[in-house]
Amino acid sequence: MTTTGIVTLRGEAELVRRAGALFDGVRREFLCVAGDLGTWSAAAASGVRRSPAPGLVVRKLYGPGVFVAPGGPELLDRLAAAGAEVRISPAPPAHEAIVVDGRLAVLAAPRSAAGGVRTYSVVQEPGAVAGVRALFETAWETATDLAAYRRRPFPPLGGDDRAVLRSLATGHTDETASRLLGVSLRTYRRRVASLMTALDARSRFQAGLRAREILGDGGLSDV
Repeated sequence: MTTTGIVTLRGEAELVRRAGALFDGVRREFLCVAGDLGTWSAAAASGVRRSPAPGLVVRKLYGPGVFVAPGGPELLDRLAAAGAEVRISPAPPAHEAIVVDGRLAVLAAPRSAAGGVRTYSVVQEPGAVAGVRALFETAWETATDLAAYRRRPFPPLGGDDRAVLRSLATGHTDETASRLLGVSLRTYRRRVASLMTALDARSRFQAGLRAREILGDGGLSDV
């Protein structure tokens, strides 16, 4: 399907086949925001597979979930070693996109709940590309540099706090968690609210991701 300045492609294989040369032609700037490590696994490879050429800026923005995704920490290490700038957003990004040299943007459609083929919109209309780039810059400015994110100290936690964190990390409902911990529902929710503040988490999902960072997989086994 094609509209003025926009081409919609079905599946990443078609994206690479029809737009791969556009990625390979990057000269000045390669911007990418991803919530799923697999979203741009092939299409973005040309922008990160090798060390950036002199003058080429490569920026990758991920949500905090990258730290608990299989292979996520290793990917971050490879990107940093290749010279890419990497930042972590406070919450999973609402949209996934690539911007190349300010002349091309690729937008990934939300994944289908039914598991259908994902579509990608290739945009070359200058005004639309500029808008996508501006949104990326806004998200980039509110994100944390990878090295700084990893250095952030976690607040001191007592045994009760860690028990609540384990419940958050495993995704228990409030009712189930409070019953397992032997506290009232009101008390449990008060503790969750307090921990979210301490962890600087804007949502329970983000608090759960932070909990996994603190506890590690081994810290979840007794819940």
